[in-house]
Amino acid sequence: MKRELICLVSVLVMGSSHAADVGVSVSVGQPGFYGRLDIGSFPQPQLIYAQPVVIQPVREVVYKPLYLRVPPGHAKEWRNHCRRYDACGHPVYFVQDRWYNDVYVPRYREKHSERDERGGGGHGKGHGKGHDKK
Repeated sequence: MKRELICLVSVLVMGSSHAADVGVSVSVGQPGFYGRLDIGSFPQPQLIYAQPVVIQPVREVVYKPLYLRVPPGHAKEWRNHCRRYDACGHPVYFVQDRWYNDVYVPRYREKHSERDERGGGGHGKGHGKGHDKK
């Protein structure tokens, strides 16, 4: 009985350690990246909708707008997807793919390659499925 219990525990521990090793990171500019964009000093983005979209607004708390790149269909059905981006209750602007690819990605890479050359790192903050958290 003891031996069977030890074997079972060993299998469970080994299985969980193998599952923890699996991960995929997608960074800005790579195919499949969807998530928050730090607009900062970038030019004004081209947006899908002129007004921000807010799902489940929180009274008494005012958030700065978020700029997101999302897959086709997520903006239209935002209520069903805002939790994935930790953005329910936030005003959200959805950037157009063309602006993201033609303006944001080249400038992002230029800015981060300069940091890499100076020794400041520059690893992306992808979180597996391509949506960044705070």
